[in-house]
Amino acid sequence: MAAPGFFTSEWAGAVRDALTAGPSVQARAGKLQMYWDFFEKIKGKYASSWGLVCRDLPGRPGHPAQSGEAVSLFVEWGDGVVTGCQIADPGDPGDPGAGIHATYTLAMDYRDWKALHEGYDAQRTVMYRKMLLTEGDLLEFFKSIYFFVECLAVIGGVPAEYPERIGPS
Repeated sequence: MAAPGFFTSEWAGAVRDALTAGPSVQARAGKLQMYWDFFEKIKGKYASSWGLVCRDLPGRPGHPAQSGEAVSLFVEWGDGVVTGCQIADPGDPGDPGAGIHATYTLAMDYRDWKALHEGYDAQRTVMYRKMLLTEGDLLEFFKSIYFFVECLAVIGGVPAEYPERIGPS
């Protein structure tokens, strides 16, 4: 079975399922139990939402976004579980600029999303500012940064078919 297209409804569903399952046994084995205890403590009370933007996403057949536009993955948390996970194309009712307002909006270029999917480290993605917080309280966001980074790693591990660029990148 082929992987869903990147930043499609099917992929958002797979992301929801992966976030619900949480980090893999292999990922957990690489860090101290104390770290995961802290992760679970934050997860258990987390009640924020993320608008994760992919800038300059190549065109996707059957989707209203034009090639090169920004598209968002909206992830909503409540009491430690994902309560919503959907794609918001520009101009859709689900577009964060058109009704859904995330607690935190973070944006990253397509090439960096693809690098994350290909194994680039989620901690470095944040530390080296490949993904930037564009909206939301910076201090509050960083109070749960380890939770976010582990979730970003989970998202990066969700299989997807990435559209190819046409022309210069």
